Amino acid sequence: MQEDKLFTFVQALTLLVDEQVSEEIIFTKGKALLETLISDDDWLPDEFCKTHPEYYQQYLLFSDPLDRFSVVSFVWGPGQKTPIHNHTVWGMVGQLRGEEKETAYHLQKDGNYQAGEVSIFQAGQVAMVSPNTHDVHVVENNMSDKSSISIHVYGGNIGKIKRAVFHPETGAKKLFVSGYANALP
Repeated sequence: MQEDKLFTFVQALTLLVDEQVSEEIIFTKGKALLETLISDDDWLPDEFCKTHPEYYQQYLLFSDPLDRFSVVSFVWGPGQKTPIHNHTVWGMVGQLRGEEKETAYHLQKDGNYQAGEVSIFQAGQVAMVSPNTHDVHVVENNMSDKSSISIHVYGGNIGKIKRAVFHPETGAKKLFVSGYANALP
């Protein structure tokens, strides 16, 4: 059954988080769990795959009741991308469909943000973000003619966490809380 795949992933990740393991363990054992989840593209219900004509969509799939982690589908239409932003918690991004491009950004001495390393993620690949290593980037759909979907797992309820977007030339920071496209009003 399709829902069993997400349930199995959430159950295994809950047990891992219950052990109060380090971020390094999350990024090895948790990554393996996420790789298993995204190895098949037959479990995500259509309601969590809908694009918006203007904006990428962030759909909540599961939030731990203690806000220790959340699982989210990100759905990108052609040409859609994020601003330069951070997360403030660890995160794993598993590419389910399509292809996404990540550009890391680095704070410069003059206060602006400079584009750095570029990575392309294809279905089945997992990337990590962390405030302990590198946490500022832009993500975009790398497909010009179709949508892309990734499954994000964060070390908190990402839809409730105060984060920031950054102006590339001035470094000015604007705080925001992302919420979810499928949240109740």
